[in-house]
Amino acid sequence: TMTTLLLIDVQKDFHPGGSLAIPTANEDAVRLVELIKTNQSNIDRIVATMDSHHKLHIAHPGFWVDGETKTTHPPPFTIISHDDVVKKKWVPRAKLSLSLEEDLTLFEVEDVTFQVMNKDGDFSLYEYAKEYTHRLEEKGRFQLCIWPEHCLIGTDGHAIVDNVRKALDDWSVATGGSVEFVAKGQNLLTESYSALSAEVPVNETTSFDKKVMNSLLKSKELLVAGQAMSHCVNYTLRDIVENWPKERLSEITLLTDCASAVPGFEGAAEEFQKDMKEAGISLLPSSEVKLFSV
Repeated sequence: TMTTLLLIDVQKDFHPGGSLAIPTANEDAVRLVELIKTNQSNIDRIVATMDSHHKLHIAHPGFWVDGETKTTHPPPFTIISHDDVVKKKWVPRAKLSLSLEEDLTLFEVEDVTFQVMNKDGDFSLYEYAKEYTHRLEEKGRFQLCIWPEHCLIGTDGHAIVDNVRKALDDWSVATGGSVEFVAKGQNLLTESYSALSAEVPVNETTSFDKKVMNSLLKSKELLVAGQAMSHCVNYTLRDIVENWPKERLSEITLLTDCASAVPGFEGAAEEFQKDMKEAGISLLPSSEVKLFSV
């Protein structure tokens, strides 16, 4: 049997002092460290997802400007609706260079042609923004929320929080295992609340990640913790549960005291836990988890 600990975005920017801090995240991290230390030899594998953004990501202020003066960026926590984009209340910045990989494979997904060309047949960021916000709203989960810049690749805020990082290193030395890191959110043009798929897939790398899912399915016991209960833990675990054999759902445990909601989104976290309980996974505080090595 294999016990896997899945850590979702246990990064400094989501902890007090970070740009998108969750007030109780430090306490969650202390309990998580205790769980790893106590069960060091019983955890066979640790997979850690990392929110990994560029400065001009679609959910960061710098991607957008007001339609009138083109000089004001939306403040964090602004909701930009499809209607706002159509009416040009907010529009994408005039200049945005896409990487070659994004450029070449953009929208080659599920045989869907995005309506993102201007009348000359060139890619239009404005047409894309209209289409993106439309698809996001059509999906029914979200409208586009502008977040404070967070988890910028290579910054301090992107790093795993110190005490958890130390516990991972200690686990590595004790067991010979290496943490498997999974980056998400690098594509400028779409959001990835789930570590397994973007909200609006725009190419192969933002579509459902069968490789990571299949590797998780090898676990006989899967423990899930991290930040935030309302967002990335929520949507990552929903994707896992949807693709996990129904008769095996009892193998999954959500560590209820090692994850917290983004302030103001407590309702989403509560609904998520209720749905997970109904789906048949275990919801337990870390102190009640009993792992057995085989």
